[in-house]
Amino acid sequence: MGRSRRTLPEELLLLALDPATGTTAQPQSLDLGLAGAQLVELALAGRIAPDGDRIAVVVPRPTGDPTLDCALELLRRRGAPVRAVHWIGGPRLGLRQTYLSHLERCGMVHAVAGQMCGVLPTTRYQATDNAISREIRARLDSAIRTGVPPDPRTAALAALAHAVGLGKHLYPGNEGRSSRSRLRDLIRHDPMGGLVAHAVMDVQNGVGAQPRRSPAPAGRQAAAGARTAEPARAVPVQPHRGTMARAVAH
Repeated sequence: MGRSRRTLPEELLLLALDPATGTTAQPQSLDLGLAGAQLVELALAGRIAPDGDRIAVVVPRPTGDPTLDCALELLRRRGAPVRAVHWIGGPRLGLRQTYLSHLERCGMVHAVAGQMCGVLPTTRYQATDNAISREIRARLDSAIRTGVPPDPRTAALAALAHAVGLGKHLYPGNEGRSSRSRLRDLIRHDPMGGLVAHAVMDVQNGVGAQPRRSPAPAGRQAAAGARTAEPARAVPVQPHRGTMARAVAH
């Protein structure tokens, strides 16, 4: 994979970075989103493919991107397709910092040292060229405004942005409500992005950690159904089977 194109984890992180404060919106869910964005990027590179709700390695050849290749190797070592929700919910210590440091080396952000409450050292990251973030944002805006099905990369970025809760960051207030709704609807345009986005939302809602239970007795099914409804505002996506330290920028 060439380095002329920014990867989806990098674009998602730049979308989440507040140009005024140097902090990232939705830091906890963003970590899950970055892990999911790696899966989509590897799928776009032809290295993995969805297999139902699982991820299968189809071409183990390295991409040339060290961080992506580390994820690819971990997937390969599993030896069998892994559920997307289990992969995304696994430990990803330092993933956000890895990408922030990479963006700093590339000259897209610069680190600003500071203190929290006058005591704890912190590091914030300011974009060195807001034109890059504006270009990424413009792709989403265009897809939302025109209603034309976006390319798979933009559709996946929209799905991930919605999944990690960036809608209110990108389109705040009542005036942004319709844009947030259309951002959510873009999930349907990319099966892999939709699979990963739903896995991110499932992890946040604890779905992946819940064991399967036997069907409830008939008299209890209605009440049980009310308690186990799918996360609000999620758009169903049917993946195609076989187609496949310092406080930092909180």
